[in-house]
Amino acid sequence: MGGRFLNTLSGRFLLLTVAFVMLAEVLILVPSIARFRADYLSLRLEKAQIASLALLTNDGMITPELERELLANAGVFNVVLRRDAVRQLMLSSPIPDAIYATYDLRSAGPWELIRDATAGLLDPTDRVVRVIGNPVQQAGLLIEITLRTAPLRRAMLAYGARILALSVLISAVTALLLFMAVQRLMVLPIRRVVRHMQVYAEAPEDVRRVIAPTARVAELRAAEDALQSLQTELTGALRQKERLAQLGGAVAKISHDLRNILTTAQLFADRIGDSADPAVARAAPKLVGSISRAVSLCETTLAFGRAEERPPQLARLALRKLVCEVAEGEGLSATSHPACVIDVAPGLMIRADAEQLNRVLANLVRNARQALDAMADVADRAATVEISAGEDDAEWWIMVGDTGPGLPAKAREHLFTAFQGGVRKGGTGLGLAIAAELVLGHGGRLELIRSDAEGTEFMIRLPKGPGLADAP
Repeated sequence: MGGRFLNTLSGRFLLLTVAFVMLAEVLILVPSIARFRADYLSLRLEKAQIASLALLTNDGMITPELERELLANAGVFNVVLRRDAVRQLMLSSPIPDAIYATYDLRSAGPWELIRDATAGLLDPTDRVVRVIGNPVQQAGLLIEITLRTAPLRRAMLAYGARILALSVLISAVTALLLFMAVQRLMVLPIRRVVRHMQVYAEAPEDVRRVIAPTARVAELRAAEDALQSLQTELTGALRQKERLAQLGGAVAKISHDLRNILTTAQLFADRIGDSADPAVARAAPKLVGSISRAVSLCETTLAFGRAEERPPQLARLALRKLVCEVAEGEGLSATSHPACVIDVAPGLMIRADAEQLNRVLANLVRNARQALDAMADVADRAATVEISAGEDDAEWWIMVGDTGPGLPAKAREHLFTAFQGGVRKGGTGLGLAIAAELVLGHGGRLELIRSDAEGTEFMIRLPKGPGLADAP
């Protein structure tokens, strides 16, 4: 349970708050102890000065018992007071050990006080030290005392413990207050957003589950607004997709039945071509062509509606051989009309699915040939289909171009969108949509490079990707 809490935003924020507050308190603790040590020593200097006043009031004559009592009360071994450039031993007692160090509080800076305090805390040995300071009330030039370090160290440790306990209390209270504030201002709104996402995911078509932004924090409000916009668009898209799916199912059924009907009509149309009537014989090929195009449209619609393209089976293949097969299948050659120019190096090897790439190229070449057939009556222009290819370090590219009249502006707007991007009159645009989808399955892209009065060029880009050069 504890580990699960620490993995939450609230738990980690609580830990970070405690850690940073404790760090701040530690940074304050060391200077505080150094200041406490300086005050402790200053107090001993004041007590020693007060004790020395007893000697002055009695004309320098006090009993040994009173002297020991005064020194014990001040917590020192002796007191030296310098007045009028004369150093005078005011009170004294035997010093048990040699003086270990001398500390002059008159010129000690903050870093020196921190250094001496840290050294005193880390050294547990009871030593005798000399301390020099300024007398109070300008009662002399300086006052000097000797004392043990053990009482000072105990006092410093006790003071540090009190400060540390107070730091822990402050850290706990601060962390609790910040935890409650973050819970209310951030965690609860974030949980609300997450809960809305979960509820919406259960039924994204239900518009009632779209989040209504209510956060007051600017960043969270922006996140809720973005989520609301996304959910609204997604709900609309899902509804449209459902309607299209229903429409697609109906179209598929109609296309299936229509294909069967047209196939039968095609058989009878073939027989009509053998008619002895010249008019019927002349009309039969046109009728057969129209029925064949209708059958092809039905079959293409059915294939697109199934959306069951298998993943590409990538393998090394010779591109020129594949291009030649496509050109031959479309009835194109260097001497045909229109002519076909192939500019592909014989040794160019690419990695692709041969069958799918054949379909893509066949579609592009067929569209180019049909565009040229449409302008066959223009005698002042050479009708040519050109297929070229190359490679660089990142990708292979294949260009299919023609010298036709270019694509209509309306066709270029939705070129790769099914049923909207037809490149010729009566076309459905399915061919280019399927071709673009097949290229995308290879991780590449199909682009329209140009289309104007001088012709049209399509570019297929296939990425090489890591490790493809070593593939079999």
